[in-house]
Amino acid sequence: MSSEARASWSASTIDSAQRADWIGFLHRSPFVIDAFALGFSVGIREDYTYQQTPRNVDVPVQILDNDFRDPDINRYLQRFQQLEPNVAMLGDAYSRDEGREYSRTARELKASFPDVEIIIVPKCREAIDAIDEDLILGYPMGYSDKTADEYTNIVDWRGRRVHLLGASPPKQYQTIQELTQPRVTGEEPADIVGVDWNGIHLAAQKGEFFHPDGYRTADHLSIRETVKRSLEQIRRYWRSAGVWPDQTTGISPLKTEPMDPVWAVDGSHADGRALEDAIVVEYEDGPTLAYRDDHERARIEYCEGLTPAE
Repeated sequence: MSSEARASWSASTIDSAQRADWIGFLHRSPFVIDAFALGFSVGIREDYTYQQTPRNVDVPVQILDNDFRDPDINRYLQRFQQLEPNVAMLGDAYSRDEGREYSRTARELKASFPDVEIIIVPKCREAIDAIDEDLILGYPMGYSDKTADEYTNIVDWRGRRVHLLGASPPKQYQTIQELTQPRVTGEEPADIVGVDWNGIHLAAQKGEFFHPDGYRTADHLSIRETVKRSLEQIRRYWRSAGVWPDQTTGISPLKTEPMDPVWAVDGSHADGRALEDAIVVEYEDGPTLAYRDDHERARIEYCEGLTPAE
């Protein structure tokens, strides 16, 4: 590639190549609730659930990961059919044949779900070329049994769509730079479609939250508040680095929101956390009200003659 060509794509393409389509956070309730509200793409591993999600909360499974320690493609596909995620981390390919087999399964899946984005993680150099060009390569980092730098060169991933799996944002960003910045040998940049990292929960259990300049103490915060603080710092970091998706904005996880954030029975303030487990009811030609429990609801509806909307 000529120096003029490199200058052309470096000026017009690198920013786009580094801009992710999603920043993933795969965990359980209540942490996933805050992540969803902050604009992260949320999900679970196939053998997990969100556990006890509050009754007025509706958080989707946008990303479905596989159990790479105990892989079973049929089990995974059954779970996929139940949840219909936007992004499917299909599995890890430890050989060229496994890469081909996962690609075949991906084509079949896309025939029924054409909009799903599918990630296959090559765990050997030979698997990369066996994975269809339109599929996303998962770049293993973090606590993977094999990390990408153990069996590949960074050049092997360039020109492909890539999702980074694991490791902290600063470490991921260093890899993003290696995958996208111009090289004298002229390879195209990789297209970074996504990243995910869930290590902040372990840090929270030690009383710390993530900060790009080093973990900070959070002894004064609850575990949930500590994880949320880390998520806020991660979002701020990726925004400053130009990796946070342009179109991603926070979405309320509440199924229904009252007209005013107050309890119908006494008019006292109801914050977001309390409303997660509230009973919120819309009435015919009337207000949408919040109740702490069924007793309060029955009392107000009887006294006010309210009829819930269908």
